[in-house]
Amino acid sequence: MPTYRVMDEGGAILPGCAIDSDLTQDVILRVYRTMVRSMAIDKVLYESQRQGRISFFLTSYGEEGAVLGAAAALRPDDEVFAQYRELSLLLWRGFTMEAVVDQCFSSVDDVGKGRMMPVHYGSRAHFFQTISSPLGTQIPQAAGAAYAHKLDKNGRVALCFFGEGAASEGDFHAGVNFAATTRAPVIFFCRNNQWAISTPSHEQYGGDGIAGRGLAFGLHTIRVDAGDFFACYEAVKRARAIALADGGQPVMVESMGYRESHHSTSDDSTRYRSTEEIEAWRLKSNPVVRLRAHLVARGWWSDAQERELVAAEKRAVLDTIAKVEAKPKYPLAGLFEDVYKEKPAHLAEQEAEMLEHLKLYPPAAGH
Repeated sequence: MPTYRVMDEGGAILPGCAIDSDLTQDVILRVYRTMVRSMAIDKVLYESQRQGRISFFLTSYGEEGAVLGAAAALRPDDEVFAQYRELSLLLWRGFTMEAVVDQCFSSVDDVGKGRMMPVHYGSRAHFFQTISSPLGTQIPQAAGAAYAHKLDKNGRVALCFFGEGAASEGDFHAGVNFAATTRAPVIFFCRNNQWAISTPSHEQYGGDGIAGRGLAFGLHTIRVDAGDFFACYEAVKRARAIALADGGQPVMVESMGYRESHHSTSDDSTRYRSTEEIEAWRLKSNPVVRLRAHLVARGWWSDAQERELVAAEKRAVLDTIAKVEAKPKYPLAGLFEDVYKEKPAHLAEQEAEMLEHLKLYPPAAGH
């Protein structure tokens, strides 16, 4: 029986806590393939930004285990409020690679109509609320959505991802307190990766993390090893059951990990941390490496399968980019849609001014 590391409600590790996972071989292999797909997308689109083909990008290296652990433990229609490193959850739910690239390139097929920065995904079909750049805004929104699910008695929960840096925003305290007092079935999932852009955790707050804040608000609180997919799955499975019990109650989950990548393409993390530190964490904690070792040990994976999968996913991303780059961009007129049922005079005036400006200064081909 494999041993996973899950921490109890007091925040202490339960060493040697043996959990007989209910996940089948097929599900675990699907999780691993989703991890590899997410990494391939991250690598190729990050390089595409460096080539000037998209405006912005950020990656999820080192956080795939926590996100996919949560994804596998949720019901497909549980509402997800993400921050911006949760691409693998969307892929798990069936969001296509082409939809990812459409969003990043603002193509005519982007479900967000080309309005958002790259990596700000959203999908009503996958119960994934559109990502917002301002930190913490999704936390009270998730509390409200969970309360609505409670009133509807539909058996759904809301799960809200955020980083330990976002927990310094006022929205964190307002959202968690609202959920605590309404006993809303929401899981607050803090990805503590130790860095809020260039600010280390020890400069953000006293204490050893965010779990203590959950306890202070009266929430059931679980701390888990972010590099262990199985532990994260078990933690969220427990959290979901608790959230729905006794008429509903919020739960705090804190995954303790490390951000292996730069914060984004606007950042060079080697200016504030050493490459030795990054490599040390990658060697001892990376969830993809650890899950692959698990698969190999069970005889479920081989070097040949690894090479074939990595090459296939890279080729798929490159082919998808070529397809999406051939598409036109989403029309600029879409900027003025979906705000009001009937377009008010001041928006119609702004649209007319924009169209007149474009007559004088037409965009370059392909834009």
